[in-house]
Order: sequence, then structure tokens, then C-alpha cells
Amino acid sequence: MVLAGTAACGTVENLSAGQKLDNAFEKLGEERSIAFELDLDTDAKSLMALDAEQSEPGEEMPAEIAELLSEGTISVSMHSKKPIEESEEKDFTAMAMKLSGPDGALLEYRLVGDWFYARVDAATLGEMSGNPMPPADELPPEAGAFKKLLAGEWVKLSKKEMEETGKNMSGAEGLGESSSAEPSLDAKTQKKLTDALKKAVAQNVDFATSGGSDGTEHIKATAPFRTLVTELLGALKPLQNDLPIGDELPTAKDFADAPNTKVSADFTLKNGELTEVSVDLAELAESAKVKKFALVLRVSEGEKPEAPAGATELDIEELMTIMLTGAFGGAVSDEEFGDVPLEEGDLAGDTQMW
Repeated sequence: MVLAGTAACGTVENLSAGQKLDNAFEKLGEERSIAFELDLDTDAKSLMALDAEQSEPGEEMPAEIAELLSEGTISVSMHSKKPIEESEEKDFTAMAMKLSGPDGALLEYRLVGDWFYARVDAATLGEMSGNPMPPADELPPEAGAFKKLLAGEWVKLSKKEMEETGKNMSGAEGLGESSSAEPSLDAKTQKKLTDALKKAVAQNVDFATSGGSDGTEHIKATAPFRTLVTELLGALKPLQNDLPIGDELPTAKDFADAPNTKVSADFTLKNGELTEVSVDLAELAESAKVKKFALVLRVSEGEKPEAPAGATELDIEELMTIMLTGAFGGAVSDEEFGDVPLEEGDLAGDTQMW
């Protein structure tokens, strides 16, 4: 969005590219259902070569993980009662996410109405992580519906119960609720932030357009990486006290050793609608062994996620009991938690599961 709004500050070609990107993003915002698919355009050998240059001996990326990252995809879809650009969290009636590997879905969840649905390929994920899960048929009867989950079947949990569990565990608001203390940007600060980013991007990003006869058009945005990041941080620095961030912003010194090679983002439009964004990161690798390394986001109108049929209800308390009593092979001991007892409120600052 910043790229779309900043192109008009540059050359005539940037102005044309900016108008086209503006129109494409506006069309996306008008949709009520939208879907994204994210993946890496690379291969396992390139990932392992890149990781080997940065890892200590014996800590290199396993081949299974490299294959998952190179061939896997993350798919997200959502549906709202209002156009996406006008929607707040309460307006979304259905959401879905799926992590797929080379041989199919590894993890999938859907939030439809008052229910959260999930299924997982526990065997494959366990093998990849080096921590295999026990077969579902080896679990004791008290494992209940959790056996269904390990068997790769759909289970469902009450959204209300998940919210209550989240409150009890962390003392914070549950899923779907907002906190009055949660930091946010006011309209004035948002404008200052947008203007600052626009200026930084407009001074460092070049646009080029190309198209075909079938209604497909490419808009390529290119910029030197270290220069662009440094300028963006410089633009954010004066607004740091007004931004809802917990830590200090990085400084230009932190990126002094970053490569200043040019990176590019390729926006694909089909009849004026955004269908794909590809960010080429191969130059940042600075390795002759990495020929292709890009982050690709595909966009489509999507369909409203539906509740899967035949899901087995999984009780939250039952799930917590299974985890704490070690239904997978032995009770959880005090030693596993250390010598310091947990007091009320100790989890308040932790990330919530729900």
C-alpha cells in the first residue's frame, strides 16, 4: 500500500504505476471474501546451502525441513460481512488457514461462527521435528477426542470456551475481544507515518511496467536494500514515541553490514486486479549457490470458509488434563517445570494460545 501511494511522487512512469497499484488495492478492499497463498520460490538445496553458511557445525537445517519450506505453502482465506477495507475483527464471520507440505495438508484450522475446527498430520510433523507422536491407537481411553486429532480427523472446540481458557491462563482478553489498554494509532499519527514512509520510498524505489495482450501486466519496484531500510528507519525515528512498539527501533548502525544490492518486488495485475506479488531475495543471499530465492504471495477472491462435516468436539479441560497428566506416556513431573512454583499471574505476559 505504501508503494502504491508513493509512486506518484516520482517520475511519469512511477505515476502511472502508482495509479494502477492504487486501483488494484482498492478493488481488493472492496471484496468481502479474499484468499492468499504464500510460498517460497526456491529449492531445498538452495535453502540448505544458505543455512549452512550461517549455522554452526551440526546445527544445519535438516533436509526434511528444507523440503517443506521449498515446496510448502500457507493458504489463508477470510470472509467478512463488510468490504475488507471497512472490516474490523468483529465483522469477520469465517477464517481458515492451511499449511501444506509436498504430500498434502500438514495443519489446517477454520474459525466458523462459534466454533474453531482443526486437523493435523501429527505423524509427518513429528517426523520432521524429530519428536514423533505416538500412534492414535496406542493412546489410553482417557485421551478421548484427542485420539481423533492424532489420527488426522477434524476436531472442534467452542470459541467461547477457548476465550475463557485464554482469560484464565493469561489474565488477558480472549479471542475476538479488544482491550481498551491496547495501543493504537490515532488518525493524526497514521497520517504522519504514511507521509514519512511515502517520502522515504519515493526517493529510493524505481518502477517499471510491462504488459501482454491477454490483460496481464507487471509492475516491478526496485530499490537498494540497505539504503531503503535505513531511510525507512530514519523516517520512523521521529514518530517512535507515538508508535505502539515495545522495543527500541533498530538504527542505521544495525544494518551497516547488510548488503546494498537491489531487491525487487514484481506485482502482477490481471485486467487491473492484483493476482500475485513476488519479492526477489536472491541478491541478499550473496551466495553463488543460491540462484533462485523469492517470496511469492498469490491473491484471489476466495470463497467463504465452511465448517467441515463430522468434526468431533474436543473439550478444553479434557485437552489440558491430557497434556498435564502425560497421557502420551508418563505424567509431567515437577522437574520438567523446574524448582520455582508458578504463582497466579505468572503467565500474564506470555503469548496466548487462543
